Amino acid sequence: MTVPLPKGRRALRPREVARPEFRPRPTPRREVSADAVAEGADVKAISRTSSRGLDGFAFFVANLQTGFGPFLAVYFTQAKWTQSDIGFALTIGSLVSLLGQVPGGAFVDAMRSLRFAAGFSVVAIALSAFALALWPNFLIVILAMAAHSAASCILTPAIAAISIGLVGHARAGERLGRNASFSALGNAVAAAGMGACGYYLSNDAVFYLTAFLMFPTLVALSFIRAEEIGPVTVASPVSNGPAEPKREGAVRALLTNRALLCFGGCMTLFFLANAAMLPLVGSMLTLRASETATALIAACIVVPQVVLALSGPAVGRAAERWGRRPLLLIGFAALPIRGLLFAYTDSPELLVAIQVFDGVSAAVFGVMVPLVVSDVTRGTGRFNIALGAVGTAMGIGAALSTSLAGIMADRLGSHSAFLGLALVGLAGFVTLALIMPETRRAPTP
Repeated sequence: MTVPLPKGRRALRPREVARPEFRPRPTPRREVSADAVAEGADVKAISRTSSRGLDGFAFFVANLQTGFGPFLAVYFTQAKWTQSDIGFALTIGSLVSLLGQVPGGAFVDAMRSLRFAAGFSVVAIALSAFALALWPNFLIVILAMAAHSAASCILTPAIAAISIGLVGHARAGERLGRNASFSALGNAVAAAGMGACGYYLSNDAVFYLTAFLMFPTLVALSFIRAEEIGPVTVASPVSNGPAEPKREGAVRALLTNRALLCFGGCMTLFFLANAAMLPLVGSMLTLRASETATALIAACIVVPQVVLALSGPAVGRAAERWGRRPLLLIGFAALPIRGLLFAYTDSPELLVAIQVFDGVSAAVFGVMVPLVVSDVTRGTGRFNIALGAVGTAMGIGAALSTSLAGIMADRLGSHSAFLGLALVGLAGFVTLALIMPETRRAPTP
């Protein structure tokens, strides 16, 4: 049956039938998390260039900092330094690092360009390494150690601020986890490369290599687009206050922030228990397996880095889905378990395996420390100075840890020392569980 056409219209020939226009799907140039979009939070788009640049920057900064690790003591010993002079030089660096955390954060807060602050720090660290290699006399070494520590106090908050400024608070956990993963890879690669460099060439070649690493680090930094870095201290959209963040005094802003004080106290307890565990393990390995002690200690260092590299991004994603508090409890719980296992383990191989728990804690805190500080200082304009204050609290705990463990080990033995450190770690876990609030803000409807 044929239906007649209305008047004035004609049937289209088959070749005249309209076909749907084909439009290729545009290639996405920005990386935006679907979960963050669904939450309606402050989502920021980040170009692939900036994302890859930050990956490379985190990797090469870890390379750069590795040169100032265990290689320093080897280099100073080869230069015929006495143990007291080596200890004094390392103490100067530790003191500057401890005292410079808050001023370093304040400096980053005051800087208009976070990339300039990060680049300035990288250059200062590279020049310090070059000075160590070229003029290994006492005065230059002391100045170089102080310059390196001061620059590191600026570099750490600058990287955190760039990361959160690029992706926004809604994706900060994922981005900080990615940073931690690339940093762990950088530490592992640099340790192997610099160890080979010192073995086949000379110990001072390690510091020439460290200074050279300034160039790829700055190249990676240049790929991070300055126009994509937003302010970390922007006020919350649910706030009824003015658009500009309230700028109160730095000390008052820190002392009146209850969540920040709770977190700083918990982190002090954690590092009071954690910092001395690996040195105690090193002493035990030396006594029980002197011939393979060096290789076993190296394995104790590498194992947590591998765990951190593999789990860092997953921790960041979990922080956005589950909140901060559950992951913090996991990170704190791993410490007393680790101390308890160390106290009752005799096998050197098992001592290395137990370091997996250290990797769990490292993965959690590599993401959680800047993320929680970002949460509790949001809208105050004091992110970097607060991050420096928490770093100072961690440094105080770490500085007291070795003394506390040494006294317990000398008077009670290493078994009791591990149990004592495990009890301190348990105190940190209980304190966190009782007084630390959840800092992740609820998604906006």
